[in-house]
Order: sequence, then C-alpha cells, then structure tokens
Amino acid sequence: MLEFSSRLNNMEESATLAMSRLSRELKAQGKDIISLSLGEPDFHTPQFIKDAAVKAMNDNFTTYTPVPGYDDLRESISKKFKRDNGLNYSKTQIVVSTGAKQSLANVILSLVDEGDEVIIPAPYWVSYIEIVKLAGGIPVVVEATIESDFKVTDKQLESAITPKTKMMIFSTPCNPSGSVYSREELKKLAHVIEQHPDLVVIADEIYEHINFVGKHESLAQFDAIYNQVVTVNGVSKAWAMTGWRIGYIGAPQAIADACTKMQGQFTSGTCSIAQKAAIAAVDADPAILKDMIAAFRGRRDLVLEKLRAIEGVKVNVPEGAFYVFPDISSFYGKSYNGTTIRNASDLCMFLLNDALVALVSGDAFGDDNCIRISYATSEEVLTEALKRVKTSLEKLG
Repeated sequence: MLEFSSRLNNMEESATLAMSRLSRELKAQGKDIISLSLGEPDFHTPQFIKDAAVKAMNDNFTTYTPVPGYDDLRESISKKFKRDNGLNYSKTQIVVSTGAKQSLANVILSLVDEGDEVIIPAPYWVSYIEIVKLAGGIPVVVEATIESDFKVTDKQLESAITPKTKMMIFSTPCNPSGSVYSREELKKLAHVIEQHPDLVVIADEIYEHINFVGKHESLAQFDAIYNQVVTVNGVSKAWAMTGWRIGYIGAPQAIADACTKMQGQFTSGTCSIAQKAAIAAVDADPAILKDMIAAFRGRRDLVLEKLRAIEGVKVNVPEGAFYVFPDISSFYGKSYNGTTIRNASDLCMFLLNDALVALVSGDAFGDDNCIRISYATSEEVLTEALKRVKTSLEKLG
C-alpha cells in the first residue's frame, strides 16, 4: 500500500484553491455558481507587457535563465524599489522566483529549522502556516480583530517573542483583510524588531499598488532594521499577471544568496519570456494603474454597502487589496432546512449550496468569526452575488 510522507499528510490543502476547485466541479454539473473565492484580478495584462513577451520570443529568449533572474530584470526591480519604496536593494540582493509564493518558500526554507518559532499575525494568508510547518517551524499566531482593523500592535508583537522566535511574516496590504499598515504603525513594530536583532521579518507587499489611502509604506524603510527585513513583491496583482508567475525578493545579501542556493535545487531560474515581460511592468509608472485602483475602490464600496444592509454582518473598511473580511459569527447556532451553522466553514458551505456563491471560510486565514469575499470581479456580478447571499442569510432563524 502506498504511504505518503508525514510532510504531505500534515499539510492542509489551500482553502482558496479548494473552494475554487469545488466551484468548478459544481459549474460542470450545470449549477450557476458565482465564485468570489480567488484573489485574481479580472483585468487583462496590459498590452505593452504582452508586447514585451512577444518581442522576447522573437528575440529567442527561450533558453535556461540564471537562477536568481536575468540581470536586466533585477536591475529594473532595484530601480523600482528605489522609485516606489525608497529602498536600496542592489541587483545582487534581488532573487526572482516563480511567483511570490516561491519567494516566501525560499526564505522560510532557508532560515527556519525544526522547532523555530515563527510569528504570524492573524488573519494571515493561507500558505504562511503550511510553509512554516513544512520547514519544521512552529507557527505562533497573534490574533487581531475587526475592531483593530485586523492589525497587530507593537505590544502584541513584543509579548509573542521568545528565545525560540526566528521569524515574523505579515502582509500589507493584507490578504485576507485588506488592512494597510500606516508608517506610524510600522515604526512602532520596527522599534520592537530592533530590540531583537536575530529576528527576521518577511514583509509581503504583493498588493502594494492596490492601496486606497495614499502612499504604500514598506517596513524595510527603517534603517535600524533594514538588515532584518525581507521584502517580497511581484507583478501578479497590480499588473494582472497572475499566470505569468513572477515574484521577487529584496533581502540582505546573505539571505538573497541562500534563496538562490535553495531555488537552484528546486526550480532553477523562472520563465525567460515572463521575466522579459516583467521588466516592462516594473519599469512602468504605477500611475497608469489609477483606473484599475479606482475600479477596485468602487467595488469595495459597493460590497460594503450591500453587506451593511444584511442584519448580523459586521464590517470594517479595508484600505487596500481586493477583499472584504466580514464578521459573520452572529449566524452561529442558527439553522435552516436541517442545516445548523456552527462555524465559518458551515456558513460557506451553506451559501455555496443555497445561494450558489463561493466564498472562503475565515478559519483558513486564522479567524473563524469571518469569511473572505474577493471583489476582483465586475460590479454586476458582485451585486447579484450579494443579493443571493442576503436572501440565504435571511433564511437562517
């Protein structure tokens, strides 16, 4: 009998991908499913980026690439960090990977050993926990709530640090909550991090440009902790390039070198054509994204308006990304047609079967009081989906 490794058996399936798979299966059965489960922009990759890819093919950039990425892409990323974030990362401090998820895995697998503790503010992106577990690390979850806009404080961080703490991982703007840390909030966290010079922090900034409150702030801007921070980013979200699979890090040189070594044994360098297309994206002025960001902001406001009209749903105002993370715990213990809602997973399955709307349970993100709604789709689709959700939730008595 085939036995799988404990490594695999201890790993949870990605909840977002699982719900997406279930949605596809129900659609294949002829059901009119609206899926708000995946974090994928419904915009197309801009033409000038696609043109760069075509040129790369015509210029025969079709062979193996250097493990950390093409030099010209890394130079462009170095300039982007300086231009957009005020961060000085030289070309050699940058490693390009097959999506930001691989960037995260490279850093975690390079640094975390068996028994090392990794602080992860909740709500968190689903894969942080599983990659840490894969590395043998111990996730230490620090809970934030809707009342604090799902952001942890410096005091919470300080109390979570022990002699075994190796790393912290967080995102801003955050998936799933849409929370954005201000400069002042990051400065307070930086003061704590500075007191623990062996602590490495991964700052996941993949949603950097989808920000409704002004300038994005990077944790690595604070000089005292620059050498403790790894900045993770990519082109998937802002540039609608999810399928191109390009992520990257800016990191202290030793960590960049370690990630190159790790990646060299797993995948080597990422796709040549996608890298050349990514140069066009990171070289571009982010100001050209203003229409897309305005569209996301309008969708956010629409979703909040519809959710506020549903009795029992509690919302805050997310300041970035393209998610709303409402608290739906008031429905726990309620029933309809033989189905009792005990938790967020139950509610999501109820809405999938009754409303034909696919959402993701908050327990996958570390907060079982909430569900994640992605508004990376049209206002027409969102209006219909939330109309269905309201009708179904009103059945619960």
